[in-house]
Amino acid sequence: MQSEILFSETQKFKQWWLWVLLLTINAIFIFGWIQQIVFDKQFGDKPMGDVELVFATCMVLCISIFTLSVKLETRVKIDGIYVRFFPFFLTYRKYPWEDLEKATVRTYSPLAEYGGWGYRISFSGKGRAFNISGNKGLQLEFKNGKKLLIGTNKPDELAEVLKILVSETNFSIDFS
Repeated sequence: MQSEILFSETQKFKQWWLWVLLLTINAIFIFGWIQQIVFDKQFGDKPMGDVELVFATCMVLCISIFTLSVKLETRVKIDGIYVRFFPFFLTYRKYPWEDLEKATVRTYSPLAEYGGWGYRISFSGKGRAFNISGNKGLQLEFKNGKKLLIGTNKPDELAEVLKILVSETNFSIDFS
């Protein structure tokens, strides 16, 4: 990743409803853990065993920490697109322009096309998607027929960078 960055974006899960849901679930499990383990009072009508409750509480906390750590980083450079979807990819994946047939900034339906947000695989021929929020993305179509959609919250800025790349380089790629 030596060349100049023409476009950069970092996204994290910021949906309020997701955080309310995670905080509520965590609070319930932590409260139950305190009640049952610390104060030795059964939590609920059919309480879990102490070991199971500790394990479940740890799992809920780990899922919340994992969700908090997820981030999608996109960089556009003169030699291609770099994407890191942490913690799924620890390093950036490079998608060079010469491997692409077409690149389009488009509106899409996360639920209908990919089944939601995150690291998604479409079973309807749309390919893979890396998305965190919203319904705008950079659709890449590769010469080998594969497809990848990279979500963006800066569609206009990304489209402008692609236009500049077309005008200043000799790419034979279709930037629609």
